Order: sequence, then C-alpha cells, then structure tokens
Amino acid sequence: MMLYAISGTDAPDSLAGRRQARTAHLARVTALRDAGRLVVAGPHPAIDSTEPGTLGYTGSLIIAEFPGLDEASAWAHADPYLAAGVWSKVDVKPFIQVMP
Repeated sequence: MMLYAISGTDAPDSLAGRRQARTAHLARVTALRDAGRLVVAGPHPAIDSTEPGTLGYTGSLIIAEFPGLDEASAWAHADPYLAAGVWSKVDVKPFIQVMP
C-alpha cells in the first residue's frame, strides 16, 4: 500500500453540482476513513475564507492509501464529483508523507 494525492479541479460554476453530489462523494471518502486509509481530505475555497459562500471552491484534495496507482486512479475517476461535472479534471500522483 502507498499514499496517493488525488486533486480534483472544479469546473466553472460548479457549486450547485457540488451540493447535489456531496453526499455521495462524502460517503466514498468516509469509507476510506473508516478503513483507516485516509490521511486528509477537503476542498479548496475560491477565496481566503473557511466560508466562501456563493464563490464556492476551486477543487478538492484527498490523500489516501491504495494498493497502487491504478487502483487510486480508478477510485478517483469513479468519484461522483467527476460524474456530476463538478470536477473538470482529476490528477492522481504517488505521495510520500514526510511529516507529521
């Protein structure tokens, strides 16, 4: 098992779609957490605020453990945010955690 950084980039005007697909997206991330495989996950707000309001988000970052790059990529490309058009693209890269 190795860590992978999954970076989803939001499409323009994706806030409504993000709200609609959020429950399904979070269910998948929660399953990673419950399996002890999640390091961190969360969105990138469009402004320097924890509450971006209608300005929404520019993307998301998930760092989690997978058996390999193919499995991490398959998991990322099956995400409800990608299927709903919230993410315009998703990048998956191996990640080595140095700290903490």
